[in-house]
Amino acid sequence: MASAGKASSAIVFVDTGVLLAADDAFDPARQTQARAWLQALWLRRAGRVSTQVLNDYYVTTTQKFAMPAGDARAKLRRFQLWQPWQIDHQTVETAWGVEARFGLRYWDALIVAAAAQSGANHVLSTSLTHQQHIDGVTILDPFRATPSELGLGLGE
Repeated sequence: MASAGKASSAIVFVDTGVLLAADDAFDPARQTQARAWLQALWLRRAGRVSTQVLNDYYVTTTQKFAMPAGDARAKLRRFQLWQPWQIDHQTVETAWGVEARFGLRYWDALIVAAAAQSGANHVLSTSLTHQQHIDGVTILDPFRATPSELGLGLGE
């Protein structure tokens, strides 16, 4: 946990489920918490995503949530400012190693690999185990942790 008054060095990789929760008006409590995380990450310029996350977000919002494609594209353009990690051969190789060593599903292993390679030290995810440590990355469930726990609160 970061101490008050010090700038946080947390870099947080955000999985698709968190982006989707921020848009989910059917669960206002989760939406509020997801939005608090995203706001804190925007304010501190501490958020990261990958091309995998952005593509998954686009497909899910346009096909399952019926979000107009133009709206989904506008959101994705905004997240381009988060330096999306490009999934390349090295990321895939790393993901295969994570998959084998930790027993994760491939898509989750790819999230962890992209997070580690993008310089993130935390992953916000609803599909991975809260507080698990994998290759220098700590998994956080955004509904069990708060931005303040990483020194990303509004007054910190």
